[in-house]
Amino acid sequence: MNNDAIPVTVRIMDKEFCVSCPNEERDGLVESARLLDKKMREIRDSRRVIGADRIAVIAALNIAHELIETSSKKEQGGSEFDLRIKSIQEKVETALCKNKQLEL
Repeated sequence: MNNDAIPVTVRIMDKEFCVSCPNEERDGLVESARLLDKKMREIRDSRRVIGADRIAVIAALNIAHELIETSSKKEQGGSEFDLRIKSIQEKVETALCKNKQLEL
């Protein structure tokens, strides 16, 4: 793994920022900047928050909240899809157990 930092220029809300990062993390940095730019523009366009600093803080809080929610769901047993699968699996097992009891 090459840890040599390279300068990467990202554009967030029409401002350019030069950030150093390892070459193998470049794509992740660019994608993160796109996400932040998108969130900040959504907040700005809602006209509920004024000022780039406040918009950045609100965007960061929203992203952090989404990350925590996602992590929490994973710790609690997975996604909504996983929970539905578990529920269906339990119903099938219950039905099979009832069927076995009827056969006896």
